[in-house]
Amino acid sequence: MTDRDQAPSPTRVIPYADGRDPTASRAFYTDVLGFEVAMEEPVLGLTSPAERAAQVLIPPAGFEDPQPRFGVDLGSPEAVDAAHDAALRRGLRVVYPLRDEPWGVRRFFVEDPGGTVVNVLAHTAPRDQREEERPR
Repeated sequence: MTDRDQAPSPTRVIPYADGRDPTASRAFYTDVLGFEVAMEEPVLGLTSPAERAAQVLIPPAGFEDPQPRFGVDLGSPEAVDAAHDAALRRGLRVVYPLRDEPWGVRRFFVEDPGGTVVNVLAHTAPRDQREEERPR
């Protein structure tokens, strides 16, 4: 079986905006573009009220090194593990090790063949549980 036969289906792609001025970025995305604040720690997470999968993350300056350009949500921690295994088999450079983060995601960063760092992730709690835990 090839990697493609076993490959997960991404559930969403999350762009990362520059976090040099999180306050100004927050105002721009909420006041100008209509996003809502979904989380504030460890990064500013903004989501569309019309389509919850439409998101932008704004990490503060220096939050992660290396800084990923975007995230790919694979939908389940098992899919993240499978992608990690596939990346290693292909000899791709993992630049942030596979781990469970305290804010509820399993992830790793991998450098694609062109040098772009990608955050490969999935939430460790079901969506309805995350919605209940989110501060209002």
